[in-house]
Amino acid sequence: MNVKEANAMHEHDDAVSCPAVFVAAPASGQGKTTVTSALARMLRRQGKVVRVFKTGPDYLDPRVLAQASGQPVDQLDLWMAGEAYCRQRLFEAAREADLILVEGAMGLFDGEPSSADLAALFGLPMVIVMDVKGMAQTAAALVAGLAGFRDDVRIAGLIANACGSARHRELIEGALPASVPLLAAVPRDPDLALPERHLGLVQAEEIRDDLEARFDAGAEALAAEGLAEALLALPPVAFTPAPTEACAPPAWLAGRTIAVARDAAFSFVYQANLDLLERMGATLHFFSPLADTSLPACDALWLPGGYPELHAEGLAANAALRDDLRRAFEDDLPILAECGGLLYCLETLTDQDGETHAMLGLLPGAGAMRGRRGCQGMQTAELPEGPVRGHAHHRSQASGTPEPIAHGRRQRHPAPGEAIYRARGLTASYLHLFFPDNPAAVARLFGAAAVADDSSFSSDAPPSDPILEQPKECHA
Repeated sequence: MNVKEANAMHEHDDAVSCPAVFVAAPASGQGKTTVTSALARMLRRQGKVVRVFKTGPDYLDPRVLAQASGQPVDQLDLWMAGEAYCRQRLFEAAREADLILVEGAMGLFDGEPSSADLAALFGLPMVIVMDVKGMAQTAAALVAGLAGFRDDVRIAGLIANACGSARHRELIEGALPASVPLLAAVPRDPDLALPERHLGLVQAEEIRDDLEARFDAGAEALAAEGLAEALLALPPVAFTPAPTEACAPPAWLAGRTIAVARDAAFSFVYQANLDLLERMGATLHFFSPLADTSLPACDALWLPGGYPELHAEGLAANAALRDDLRRAFEDDLPILAECGGLLYCLETLTDQDGETHAMLGLLPGAGAMRGRRGCQGMQTAELPEGPVRGHAHHRSQASGTPEPIAHGRRQRHPAPGEAIYRARGLTASYLHLFFPDNPAAVARLFGAAAVADDSSFSSDAPPSDPILEQPKECHA
């Protein structure tokens, strides 16, 4: 009897079990996404259902992982989303999956809470992915140090990425402690690595065929190592659901239609945000500021982040859609503009080539790229409607803007965070909001008429231990 059959027999029990692996690394840039996508594709090719999660605030990696696995990919973040949200998402995935993969962020002990905190909380064994180019036995020493750093984290093995030869592999494997086996050695091959640009990976939709070739090549390399059998043989992890009182909020947006910009210029959208809006009763209409000449009929607008700097000329050329958006602004429709959406709302945007293009002009100011310098970090948006957690990640700047109504509150630093602007019904900021953190505030932001002040739907006041934080909303 396999894990899914056993879970079906106990579908009313409080827990379900499923093999699960947390893919971590000693630092960024080690190849976690390359390896995780190859693992997902390898198991998918064997007919297995693989559910993949990405830790932290990331828009690009999840879409790559979704293409590789053929399944939706959600974020898990103990600060931004909270424990109950993460618990429920893992529980739901375990009910249908043959294997769960969770890809970490940065180094496994970096941040508060860290990837290791998430793995420890849910009992997920960790597999270390390490780029071993330029070292041999030292790689084993680093892994041994990681394995012994905390006693509440179990390291199940090492995947040596960018391994140069069979002899290179032998040197690493021979030096590893017995408790940390070498699970696989991924060859040093540029055809396996995923393409990148200034904010991270290139969007999956832009290079779909190229990604397919890289996924399949990576899957074949890992399958030759017998890695599928090793992962599926791991002891299953028991996952329990979140408390029922932590689940979805009322239908505060029933009867309201929200137009959401979605194309190559505006694509940084958490699926969890879309799901929440629909569970609160909203109807979502997607439109393209690049291609559509009219705005769909709507009661509110959402202009998410993305890459407007790569498409500024096309955005400027679509005068008809720009006129519709200006009319919506003049009609006082609620509009949320995040990061790239903020740049679109300014008067001009100067792209990476130094060319300046006219934007919407809903807010005074000019946007411009600023090379490799940027801003990133977790922050809480201090909105009049209520605090909502999220993050900032950009390499542009806005100048000549009006006085902000508020600033983001940084996770652990007293300096003011990103400016938050408001004009008529427009709320604009560099912050990307995670809607499930405070559904009531989000409902108000999109124009809900009557939303009760219910603190059970806000995770803004964390307890002293960040990994024990209890969130307010989950997928039921």
